[in-house]
Order: sequence, then structure tokens, then C-alpha cells
Amino acid sequence: MIVFPKLLCYSTIIEVVKLKKNKNELVKKGNSTLKEFKQFISKGNIIDLAVGVIIGSAFGKIVTSMVNDILMPIIGILIGGLDFSALHIKIGDATIQYGMFLQNVIDFLIVASCIFIFIKIVSKFTHKQEKEEEKKKEEQIILLEEIRDLLKEQTHKKNL
Repeated sequence: MIVFPKLLCYSTIIEVVKLKKNKNELVKKGNSTLKEFKQFISKGNIIDLAVGVIIGSAFGKIVTSMVNDILMPIIGILIGGLDFSALHIKIGDATIQYGMFLQNVIDFLIVASCIFIFIKIVSKFTHKQEKEEEKKKEEQIILLEEIRDLLKEQTHKKNL
């Protein structure tokens, strides 16, 4: 009976040593993961993405308000005073609110068209910048060709 507690004590010591070893490994892995996360977060693209998500969220609220408070009432008046958000079908105890679905579809179409227009404007702007860069390169190439031709003439004159 005395041996049993000693075995228990030895096994407890072994478990404590294993836990300390595992703890050190966990701390190392945690530090490594933390470093990777810091590198990931500090990249410029992540910050740009975060700003885009925040601005997109705010833009979504504006569009939702425009749809709910301005466009849908106007569409409702044109259709004959119909409130889309109130459209629903009742089947037993379940209520299917297809009016809210229609309103969300219109909301999505407006957001998608705004994004499409924004991308078109940005692409036109970047395309103009690319054309300007090409013109600058063409000017540099023309100057280099002129210099090359002048050097050829000079070497030709020296050879004569």
C-alpha cells in the first residue's frame, strides 16, 4: 500500500513535467501565431479592406434608407398605394413576407448598380493614368531614339 502512493506521486510529477513542456510548446506556438497575425494585420491590403468594409457598411445603410424611405413609397404610389413591406402570404401559422424580399431585391439592385457605376468611373480614371504613362514612355523612347541617331551620326562623321 505504501508503494501505490509513491507511484501516484511519481506519475503526478511526470504529468507536471509533461504539462510544463506542453505549456512551453503552447506558449511558443501562441507567440508564433501572434507574430504571423501581426504580420498579416500590418499588410496594407488588410487595412484597405477594413476601411472598405466600414465604408461599405455605411454606404449600405444609406442605400437601405434611400430604398425604404424614398424609392419604395414612390413605387408603391405608382403601383396604387401598395406598401411592399406589408405584402405577405399566410400559410397556417407561418407567414411568408415576400414584400420584404422584393424590397431587399430592389435594395440589392440599387447597391449593385452604384458599385458598377463607381467601378466604371474608377477604371476610366486609372485608364487615363495608364495612357498618360504610356505617352511619357513614348516621349522617353523618342528622345532615346534621337540620342541614338545623333550618336550614330557622330560616329559616322568620325569614321569619314
